[in-house]
Amino acid sequence: MFITAAPFCWAQLRWQNVDSLYGPLPSSVHVYKSTDTIEGKPNIAYYVIADLKDRKLDFTTDTTFKRRLTPKQFYEKNSQPLIVVNGTFFDFATNRNLNTVVKDGKLVSYNVHTTPLKGKDTLTYLHTFRSAIGISKKRKVDVAWLYTDSTKEKPFAAQMPWRPYKDSFPFFSYYIKSLKATHSLHKEDFKRVFNEWKMQTAIGGGPALIQNAKISISNYEEHMFAGKAINDKHPRTAMGYTVDGKLIILVVQGRFPNIAEGASLNHLAAILLHLGCVEALNLDGGGSSCLLVNGKETIQPSDKVQRAVPAVFIIQAKKR
Repeated sequence: MFITAAPFCWAQLRWQNVDSLYGPLPSSVHVYKSTDTIEGKPNIAYYVIADLKDRKLDFTTDTTFKRRLTPKQFYEKNSQPLIVVNGTFFDFATNRNLNTVVKDGKLVSYNVHTTPLKGKDTLTYLHTFRSAIGISKKRKVDVAWLYTDSTKEKPFAAQMPWRPYKDSFPFFSYYIKSLKATHSLHKEDFKRVFNEWKMQTAIGGGPALIQNAKISISNYEEHMFAGKAINDKHPRTAMGYTVDGKLIILVVQGRFPNIAEGASLNHLAAILLHLGCVEALNLDGGGSSCLLVNGKETIQPSDKVQRAVPAVFIIQAKKR
């Protein structure tokens, strides 16, 4: 069947239910595909929608240490779960996650808060707070901007994008006593804005794409893509949720000229908004984009083979 929409907006893609190609699936999980063009350019996109209220589903993550695995390898490692999708950005040289991962309520990977910049006459550093999507024990979902610290069990979250800080200090820590000597975030401001984020499962990326059911791309605050790069078309992975408790995972194929040319972050946000997301964020894209349903690929990875990644988001159907 098709979900139909008025033709006046390209973001209102037509979606075909393709459950039969990826079954068996629980009644609370569905897979949709669209080949409608995006602004006249060829497109292939898929999304999975899963009901967070279904207690027969587990929502979790998995990550690695000093190595990476393909989504297919994560699928085998985790006893062949229902859904596996790539998540965090990472450092190719070290295989290190650059974003938050929470598994079973424990913070297992941290945001990188400091980036070195070249100043006019000295070395300067930019301190950022990047976004993540989390699911609580009560299956409430939130997209927030995080501060993480390896000495603390939980992330601290702000419910609005927080401006980056620039100074000459090569680290950023709220817990240093002399805050004014290390950065310009005042202690009272931090306590007012950042609160402990009690999530059972979370995975980070950025920038956030939708807040309060409106497109709001926090690329400046998260310092993710330089210049006008948010308008470039690439393969994409994103995740959001609806007001009635449905989780949506979206992937867009790209870098296949005349077949599937990809999407910009603006395209991605518009599609997610039309799918009903009230909050959503971008995850690692490009050659990393990959969504498996029962171990089967949806989009074709742009490298023609799956890229090894350090972290994935997983949906498991509980065994009877």
